Amino acid sequence: MFASIDDLQHGLEAAGYYADRRLATAVFLALKLQRPLLLEGEPGVGKTELAKALAVAMQRELLRLQCYDGLELREALYEWNYTAQLLHMRAAEGKESTEEIEREVYEPRYLIRRPLLQALQAPEPGAVLLIDEVDRADEPFEAFLLEYLGEYQVSIPEIGTIKAQFTPVTILTSNRTRELNDAVKRRCLYHWLDYPERERELAIVRAQVPQASAALSQQVADFVGRLRSQPFANAFQRAPGIAESVEWARALVALDTLAVDPEVVADTAGILFKQREDVAALTKELATELLKPEEVA
Repeated sequence: MFASIDDLQHGLEAAGYYADRRLATAVFLALKLQRPLLLEGEPGVGKTELAKALAVAMQRELLRLQCYDGLELREALYEWNYTAQLLHMRAAEGKESTEEIEREVYEPRYLIRRPLLQALQAPEPGAVLLIDEVDRADEPFEAFLLEYLGEYQVSIPEIGTIKAQFTPVTILTSNRTRELNDAVKRRCLYHWLDYPERERELAIVRAQVPQASAALSQQVADFVGRLRSQPFANAFQRAPGIAESVEWARALVALDTLAVDPEVVADTAGILFKQREDVAALTKELATELLKPEEVA
């Protein structure tokens, strides 16, 4: 769909996502080579939002599989509609042979399709499948994913192998709460997604919060950028993500803020941080230091 990396960047920007050149290159190659793309990075850097924007840019359906500890096959791939199967068996009892009944209850009409199977059977042009926070699932689930990631197919014992007619664009995200299996990584292209540079973050804030003045958007991008940099980053357990930057800008607009000052920073710290200790660490004194103009070397 995209003739070049520049074309892809423009498509994502039209969908409200500002990807740098390295990220756009990784996505472009994943599309060209029809390979899954594994995105790792800190929470809030835009991994999930990339899949959403890509679905919009490509005009494809977005299917999302949210991973968690204990995720089961029936929640990721399929399960049988046992109630409908039971009703069919009762209705057919005495009218058909046992073999015929058994064959009929495992027909596709009794199959409840979950995200992985939906992605494989999506009509043209195919779907965008987001396997979100795959690091939260357990290792057996990773092993199950290998067939899908390597061949875009799955095996269902009662039916057989189901292969994608239209290759789904597959994005996996990981916050790196644990190391993923090498077999999963080998089947994917890989990209580490870091916090954006200030100019990119400024573009995102301006696009997402058009009500904010140019000066206020610049202050938000500069302030959050300094929060994430040394030596200030050492004062916090987790730096604010892009989503927090955007939400903070919206809050400042709602408060009719013309310019950020230490008092408004302290009052709205709970938007930038979600940890009690981090909110407490963002004092008026630290905010004053962060708001000082950076010295030009």
